[in-house]
Amino acid sequence: MPATSPAPVHQERRRRRTNRFAALAAGVVTVGALAAAGLPGSATAGEDHRKGGHWPGRYQDVQLLSFNDLHGNLEPPAGSSGRVTEQQHDGTTKTIDAGGVEYLATHLRQARKGEKYSVTAAGGDMVGASPLISGLFHDEPTIEALNKLDLDVTSVGNHEFDEGAKELGRLQKGGCHPKDGCYTDRKFKGADFPYLAANVLDEKTKKPILKPYWVWKKKDVKVGFIGVTLEGTPDIVSAEGVKGLSFKDEVETINKYAKELQKKGVKSIVALIHEGGFPASTSYNYDCDAPGAGDGISGPIVDIAKNVTPQVDALVTGHTHNAYVCSVDDPAGKPRMVTSAASFGRLYTDTTLTYDRKTGDIARTAVKSANRVVTRDVPKAPDMTELISKWNTLAAPIGNRAIGYVSGDIGNTGSESPLGDLIADAQLAHGKKLDPETDLALMNPGGIRAPLTYAAKAGEGDGVVTYAEGFTVQPFANTVNLQDFTGAQLIQVLKEQVTGPNAAAPKVLQVSSGLTYTLDLTKSGADRVVTDSVKLDGKAIDPAATYRVATNSFLAGGGDGFPTLGQGTNDVVGLDDLAALEQYLTANSSASNPLAPPKADRITIVN
Repeated sequence: MPATSPAPVHQERRRRRTNRFAALAAGVVTVGALAAAGLPGSATAGEDHRKGGHWPGRYQDVQLLSFNDLHGNLEPPAGSSGRVTEQQHDGTTKTIDAGGVEYLATHLRQARKGEKYSVTAAGGDMVGASPLISGLFHDEPTIEALNKLDLDVTSVGNHEFDEGAKELGRLQKGGCHPKDGCYTDRKFKGADFPYLAANVLDEKTKKPILKPYWVWKKKDVKVGFIGVTLEGTPDIVSAEGVKGLSFKDEVETINKYAKELQKKGVKSIVALIHEGGFPASTSYNYDCDAPGAGDGISGPIVDIAKNVTPQVDALVTGHTHNAYVCSVDDPAGKPRMVTSAASFGRLYTDTTLTYDRKTGDIARTAVKSANRVVTRDVPKAPDMTELISKWNTLAAPIGNRAIGYVSGDIGNTGSESPLGDLIADAQLAHGKKLDPETDLALMNPGGIRAPLTYAAKAGEGDGVVTYAEGFTVQPFANTVNLQDFTGAQLIQVLKEQVTGPNAAAPKVLQVSSGLTYTLDLTKSGADRVVTDSVKLDGKAIDPAATYRVATNSFLAGGGDGFPTLGQGTNDVVGLDDLAALEQYLTANSSASNPLAPPKADRITIVN
């Protein structure tokens, strides 16, 4: 469980070892049984008695370090994307600047010191939706960084499929990009670690496209890892990215391969699941299991955790970009640790698995986890600094170009965000260039990956927006598409924000200037969209009228749980969405007249 103010690592681990052995002595085996088994009386959890002819200690602590949803954030993320919230003892909270692989590397290396049994795993989305320094080079820089971080294994996430299965295979195996070639005089080597894709099958062969599981071994200790992504990946990735693939149920897949690992004698198993939940608190050190802590976590991962076989000892999760360390009962009614380390390399999770050499399994009652902040008050890892410098030098001619100016931070948080309004307005403006009859624009919130920050960056003045920053905001290279919809279809699209696959976690579309409506979250289902409040330029939407709507190509294909957006007619394809944003910023801002953050007052939210 996370501590409010983490103690020094060596003290924390010493305390955990003592507590674990006490729990084991009470709940698993007695001291008398240890002696009867012929083990030395001094054998405690984590000790190795091979020296002097002794048998090894029965219990061995295995350190599991994990993180998820890095998304190619090699440099410290900007704005709120680079901060975490910490709960204080007095009930207040404070924010901490966090993230950046130069610091993540230092923290992981410090955490591993003195740990003879340590494995590092990840929960998917290591790449995709990445800032320019990685995305411009098809995420080769991130794979190089993960190799240097000594990542041992990761599951795939949905963003690993942004460029399709063949490109994912290249990231695993290496080789130069088929179109862009090699970026340096050295051939790209690929990942030193295995990507696991147990539930992603080739539609022709019906077999996983990558390894379904991997076994970590250290002397006589074995821990198996099964990796899956969310079954709904096709709903949130472009059709081209998942072409020829099928995505199977997470629980059925994990249970299948857990049984296979058991048959091979691997009884200690960790599931790496790119699916997540929503904690009752936004503080990274929220204790789900404390008295009065609330409901812990909700969302898809809860049902998964409740149904994954008890043979799996811990679940490392991701996707929702939330931080939690919670126990969820397995099908046998026994608590099992479920963790997530937020996103963008701001946190890592430190879990101790106590391995029982007699049974080959993890002593579940002794599993302890805590999320640790990747603070920026530690020395930067020199090898990571060198890596970042190398790729920034290559990206600089493109990334440093100014594309606009802002008068303050333009954030991307909240149901309706200032940046969401700005991007929708930019797409509406681009749509009107293509067709003056364009009425409105809709933008999916998941396509907005970072805020625009006002503070000066190296070599820039306050308020400058560079191409690199714009790329970080919109890295997907979606086109701006125009389509015709009836008013009835438009209202149905708004209702799909809170129904179907979006019912549990509403996806509130960002809307362009002129479109207004009320979203009443005190109601349920489609009723949460107040139909008679939907207006365009002050006039009620006419169900029978035709409206010209601008969206990105992902939404135009019905992505993100908006099938009605895939039914538009009279399709016209424009420039990519980043070009539309650049055009809008260039036309509406200057150094002497920067763009002010929109008010984000187009949607009336009733909570």
